[in-house]
Amino acid sequence: MEHTVALKLAYDGAPFSGFARQPGQLTVQGSLEEALALLCKRSVETTCAGRTDAGVHARGQVVSFDVTAREFEARPLSALTRSLNALVDERIAVRGAWEADFGFSARFDAKAREYRYFIYEGSERPVLVADRVWHLKRHLDIDAMNAGAAHLIGEHDFKSFCTAVSAEGKPTCRNVSEISIGREDLLGETVVVVRVVGNAFLHSMVRTIVGTLVAVGSGRRDPLWVKEVLEARDRCAAGENAPAGGLVFWHVDYGDASSESVREEGSCV
Repeated sequence: MEHTVALKLAYDGAPFSGFARQPGQLTVQGSLEEALALLCKRSVETTCAGRTDAGVHARGQVVSFDVTAREFEARPLSALTRSLNALVDERIAVRGAWEADFGFSARFDAKAREYRYFIYEGSERPVLVADRVWHLKRHLDIDAMNAGAAHLIGEHDFKSFCTAVSAEGKPTCRNVSEISIGREDLLGETVVVVRVVGNAFLHSMVRTIVGTLVAVGSGRRDPLWVKEVLEARDRCAAGENAPAGGLVFWHVDYGDASSESVREEGSCV
């Protein structure tokens, strides 16, 4: 292996059993690696920036893999993008490909990851965005949610905000650099958008943060309660796990590690 290729992916997470390959299950990684195997005539192992759970969508997932010099020279990156889009599941879109520094890892070279969660407030059914939002029939207090979110900024032990089983025997400290909540337009509907940026995330961490902040925004909890949840280091102390359908893996920041600006072809990053 002499070259590392990186891909930017978008996908509708609804039909997939998550990103990671699983025997007998439809997954994003499984579909992508099947397509790469057809093109390279060998098995190709990919590394992703973040393993999304079943039902979680992506706009800016990044995947890396290594190829030989012959494989790299046989197909321009723009042609690779077209070929992969013809072969992968139709709910996946390869939005670009570029050559990264050899040995680049989509996972370990990531400096920051951004997720966005979408919430619809209102009694009527949001038919145009129903599969991309958490539909709440109550109005949320955005100021209270932002006040609660402020307690999560910085490096903390986020054990309260992840699946309990996944935290056993593993480090649970993470650094969250930004959480912002506001209202935006989505296909003509006003939705609440929770933007979360951090160096890395635990299993279900973003969805648990959102569920906890919704408890504050709906008036069931005080903003200071979020600090108490954080300090408890107990999943039972936090709010509910927000539904997967409202979460989108939005963007990955690599700084200069991906060498994307050096040699980019067919990429819309």
